[in-house]
Amino acid sequence: MVDPVLVVILSVLVLIVAVLRGLQALRHTRGTERGSKPGTGYHEIETTYHSGGGGGGHQTSYRIPRDPQEYAKRFIPKDKSK
Repeated sequence: MVDPVLVVILSVLVLIVAVLRGLQALRHTRGTERGSKPGTGYHEIETTYHSGGGGGGHQTSYRIPRDPQEYAKRFIPKDKSK
């Protein structure tokens, strides 16, 4: 039969290792966050798709606002009543 004290001790050790590994990962990735600083204006993103062969494809340009509030407003349906 498995000793309950041993199970508790091993569980605590696994928890401690998991927390320490999480802290190490946070410290290692500090300063490498993705994204851009909020501000005014827009980011311009261009995408191009070519189907290959003798032509075809698609090119699109997107304007993404730098302001977080304006960006969030784009996800609200236009027919949403106020």
